[in-house]
Amino acid sequence: MQTGSFRMVSEEEQAMRSKLEHLTVKDHGPVFGPCHKLPGHTVQKAKDELTETDDRRASSLKDLRTMMKERAAEGDDMAKLVLEHFGDKPDPLMLRFLRARKFEVVRAHELMKGYVRFRKEYPELFENMTPEAVRSTIEAGYPVVLPSRDKYGRVVLLFNIENWDLEEITFDEILRAYCVILEKLLENEETQINGFVLIENFKGFTMQHASGIKPAELKKMVDMLQDSFPARFKAVHVTHQPWYFTTTYNVVKPFMKSKLLERVFVHGDELSNYFKEFDADILPADFDGKASVADCQAIATRLFGSEDTAL
Repeated sequence: MQTGSFRMVSEEEQAMRSKLEHLTVKDHGPVFGPCHKLPGHTVQKAKDELTETDDRRASSLKDLRTMMKERAAEGDDMAKLVLEHFGDKPDPLMLRFLRARKFEVVRAHELMKGYVRFRKEYPELFENMTPEAVRSTIEAGYPVVLPSRDKYGRVVLLFNIENWDLEEITFDEILRAYCVILEKLLENEETQINGFVLIENFKGFTMQHASGIKPAELKKMVDMLQDSFPARFKAVHVTHQPWYFTTTYNVVKPFMKSKLLERVFVHGDELSNYFKEFDADILPADFDGKASVADCQAIATRLFGSEDTAL
């Protein structure tokens, strides 16, 4: 009897794994709002990629809470801040950090330290953060959140540099918008498991842009993508960059760990690999796709609710 039930489980798993190899954009839940039920193939992905099971989830949450207290008691200042910040937070919030680090409790705790460190190091991104200011940046399209996930279930964030005026919208204001979007969208469990992908169209990257962005600002952006959020950043795709983009990229590279470097794909104008990754039907025209250009006001409303809603 046991072997029969075991075989049934493995057949079901095989079916889900097979499904994972042939996913389309229609196989995933919405980007905005909570996830009411994880698709079966996403549960399988969490098991295969993140080692997530009901038992592992329960034991890891318990171990993480124990570790938070122990490390804080040892006198580590960052660990104390972690306990202060997360001590009374509910399990679903802790689970984000465990998923982002494949249920390795020590690494999840390190990520929590990275999370509080980032906020301590760059208070300007988080102090006096009014909903209006962040909202206006997102309404201007910096960045755009695609309303549809890609075929892998990832949230797609788009940044089109062409019309960006650094004096009108500062680099910090854009990073603030990213931080708010990440926090908001990470409430969704599908996003915690499948992660994010960034597409940056550098077609209109000017010499003014290149000289106006300071190395310290670029480092801040890399820090955001590395060890500061319980998010799985799966890839960064750069398209249509001019020759002098290399100079800016070379400033950024020393700040990047090999894991992130391996996930940056610089396409230029040769987009065949780009279209292997992304379905042209979900990409707006200004990102070489077939969809209409994003309605940024509608995206802000999906993120924050109607005009007068506070964060």
